[in-house]
Amino acid sequence: MDIFSYFRNKGIDTLNPTFYRQVEVWRSWYNSNVRKFHKYKVYRGNGTSVNCTRYSLGMGKKVCEDMADLLLNEKVTITVADQTTDTFVKKVLESNTWEELGNEYQEWKSALGTVAYVVYIKDAVVDEAGNMTGGTVGINYVEAAHIYPTSWQNKVITECIFTFPKTYKRKKYVHFQYHRIEDVPSESRKQYVIENTVVENTTGAGKELTAEEWEEIPAFSGLAERIETGSDQALFIIDRLNMVNNADEDTTNPMGVSLFANGIDAIRKIDLEYDSYANEFSLGRKRIFVAPEFLTTQGGDAVFDPQDTVFYELPEDYFKDTKEAMHEVNMELRIEEHSKAINDDLNWLSFKCGFGTDRYKFEGGQVKTATEVISENSDLYRTLQKHELVLERVLIQLIKTVIRAGISIGIPGLQENTAITISFDDSIIQDKEAERQSDRQDVAMGVMSLAEYRAKWYGETPEKAQQNLPEQFNDKDVIQ
Repeated sequence: MDIFSYFRNKGIDTLNPTFYRQVEVWRSWYNSNVRKFHKYKVYRGNGTSVNCTRYSLGMGKKVCEDMADLLLNEKVTITVADQTTDTFVKKVLESNTWEELGNEYQEWKSALGTVAYVVYIKDAVVDEAGNMTGGTVGINYVEAAHIYPTSWQNKVITECIFTFPKTYKRKKYVHFQYHRIEDVPSESRKQYVIENTVVENTTGAGKELTAEEWEEIPAFSGLAERIETGSDQALFIIDRLNMVNNADEDTTNPMGVSLFANGIDAIRKIDLEYDSYANEFSLGRKRIFVAPEFLTTQGGDAVFDPQDTVFYELPEDYFKDTKEAMHEVNMELRIEEHSKAINDDLNWLSFKCGFGTDRYKFEGGQVKTATEVISENSDLYRTLQKHELVLERVLIQLIKTVIRAGISIGIPGLQENTAITISFDDSIIQDKEAERQSDRQDVAMGVMSLAEYRAKWYGETPEKAQQNLPEQFNDKDVIQ
């Protein structure tokens, strides 16, 4: 199914298809499966070619894994000031496997430039007045290839189509979910509406199903054709790296760019060098060329084991001039030259991805990652600070959207305007044990309260920290 033809037939404008082809190029480097590069042919000089698979260090994926782990790991805490709301938010995140998928989609964001989080209500009951009750809040995670902006300004996407591929009974379907703004004339305001369409694309024809037809498919059962949210706040959040998208000539393109988009040449060179390094051991292994009588068993046992791969039989007349019975060949392995070339390009790739140099080191045939504490004036520190500016806004927006969704289904006690604090992992910048010991000394001197200490190191709200203090401590100081 040609999605862009489908959009044109519907009168829907989105980004140029060439950009999504670029997204697939990034995916191929992330997967170390680039067409005509990782699968290639070597001409043998006699009219034939040999099909080969190129060895890869997988650095496209490695740099994305590292950036994801630095941006969103188990040490990142989300704290909501209101305790009831905080409990609700943490329950929603847990039920939507946020700790696992949050990190996974940071990796996809690094690989493909953009991801989205779409908040929705499932299993809700709608009464005659349009009020929803009894449902739960869900989060759909979407990567760049399934995000199609239709309206944006200053790189902020306000209307968007998300696609969700499904397979049922060996038939392929695509669920189109269109989030758009429309006027509510009777109330002189705007609201988001969500329009759902299901298309069967098993044969590539793109047959659009009616609501009655898709109701028979379990994956789409209960899916409404149209949902009026009653709110002018979007239910989707776009997350992208804080980098200029130079992959598209359209400078207004609101989508992100891959972390390694400008380092593909370095990845290509690294894989060429690593493939040569690996082949050095395969092609350069020891050989012993021997006369045929040493590998035959006419009238007795062979001198050498015919199953031993180090021996290679040559014609008998090959040894006439040399008078040898065998000839040993030891190829010289160019280990140091290969290692230096790979390390040079690892430094270039690391620099291109914002990690600075010396992030990676090729040693003993594998890549090792530097784990030392970094300084606050390093390239990596500045890169993280830059990306965290966007990620902090995204996480706060996601939490606020989850809270609004909870309020819409009648969850009692939720506070939409409560303070939300995102604490990123700074353990690679600071020595956490040294900092914690310093804070203990501050508590002992009385310049820091126990409640402050608990709030900082246990990821609690000030009120919760005060409540969790042991009874013998009469510490009434709470952070305001």
